[in-house]
Amino acid sequence: MKSHFLNLFNYDKYANHLIADTIAKAGYPFKPVQLMAHLLTAQQIWYSRCIDLPPVARALWADDNEPADISAEIIDGNHKAWISYIDTLEPADFEKIIAYKRLTGDSYTNKLADICAHVINHGTHHRAQIGQHLKLAGIENLPNTDYIAFIR
Repeated sequence: MKSHFLNLFNYDKYANHLIADTIAKAGYPFKPVQLMAHLLTAQQIWYSRCIDLPPVARALWADDNEPADISAEIIDGNHKAWISYIDTLEPADFEKIIAYKRLTGDSYTNKLADICAHVINHGTHHRAQIGQHLKLAGIENLPNTDYIAFIR
C-alpha cells in the first residue's frame, strides 16, 4: 500500500504542476487560482490532521481580496511533506484511525488509507473544475492530467 500511495502522490505533484503552469499561461484567472489554492491548502490541512498538528492558519477558500499562492514551491512542499510522511509508514499504519475536527468544529475519524485516497481524489476533482474554468476563459489546449498519462 505504501508504494501505491507514494505513486499517487507523485502523480498528484505532476498533475498539479501541469495545471498550475496552465493557470499561469492564462494570466491567473481568479476562479482557477481560487480552486488551485483550495486544493493545496486542503492538502496541508489533511497532512496536519494525519500527523496531529494544529490546523493550517489560512483560509480554505480565498476570496477576491485575498492573494492566493499556487506556486511551485507550495506544490513541491506539499508533495515533500506527504512523501516523507508516507515513507515512514509501515503497512499496518494505513489502517490507523485518524481523529480530527473539520473547520466547522465537527469531530470525525477515518482510516489513514481513506484520507490519503481522499486527498488524491480531491485534487483530481478540483483540477477538473479548473480545466472547465480555463476552457471558459478561452484556453483551448489543456494539459493531460490523467493518471494513465502520468504512468505511461
